[in-house]
Amino acid sequence: MSFNAGAVFLMYLALMSLVGFAVCFGDKRRSIKGQWRYSEKSLFIIALLGGALGFFAGMRAFRHKTRHWYFVLFMPLIALLQWGAGVYWLLMR
Repeated sequence: MSFNAGAVFLMYLALMSLVGFAVCFGDKRRSIKGQWRYSEKSLFIIALLGGALGFFAGMRAFRHKTRHWYFVLFMPLIALLQWGAGVYWLLMR
């Protein structure tokens, strides 16, 4: 059995994407209810920690943060870089 760091990294990104999606859903629900919300800084930290693809999917699914140009531009860019690095790492074994 060999250890493949690229596969582990992609699994980590998948898990963090689920977290990003859930946070986007929760923040949208809080927005609708007029409750306390996550700061935009916190949302970007989650994205940078690997949750960008999930957060971007959540943006599209829940129509959340789609009027903020920096979310629309940087979430897919961060996701592309993260997943591209993971696939590259997996294939360059």
